[in-house]
Amino acid sequence: MSEASDTPIARKVLARVPISVRWRDMDAYGHVNNAKYISYLEEARVRWLHGVTGGQAMGRGISPVVANTDVNYRRPIVWPNDIVVELFVERLGNSSVTIGHRIVADNDDTVLYSDGHVVVVWIDTATGKSAPIPEAVRQASV
Repeated sequence: MSEASDTPIARKVLARVPISVRWRDMDAYGHVNNAKYISYLEEARVRWLHGVTGGQAMGRGISPVVANTDVNYRRPIVWPNDIVVELFVERLGNSSVTIGHRIVADNDDTVLYSDGHVVVVWIDTATGKSAPIPEAVRQASV
C-alpha cells in the first residue's frame, strides 16, 4: 500500500512516560542491557496506545505491529535510576506511523540516554495486509 498521502508532522509530544530502572535490567557491565531500552520504548508505546484507544488498539480485526526499530545508544543508563521515555510523531501515513523516541533522565531532559524511531504498521489480522490507522490514533497524532 502506498504511503503517498503522508502528512507532514511537527514534533508533537505524544507522551512522556516515567519508568524506574530495575536491578534486573542491568547486565554484567553494570549498566542497562541494550535490549531493555527497546522494552522501555515498547512500554511507553503500549501505554500511549491504550490511553488513546481505551484499550481498543487491536479491535475490529486490525492490529499494530512493529515494522522497524532504530535505537541510538547515547550513554549508559545505570541503576538506581528513573528515566522518561518521550514519544513524538515523525511521519504519519495511511497505515503506518513513525514514532520518534527519546529516553532522558527524569530530573533533567538534557541528559539523553537514547533516541531514534519505531515504525508501527496496522494490519488486517485476517489477511496480513496493511490496514488504515484507527481514527483515534490518527487524531491523537496530528
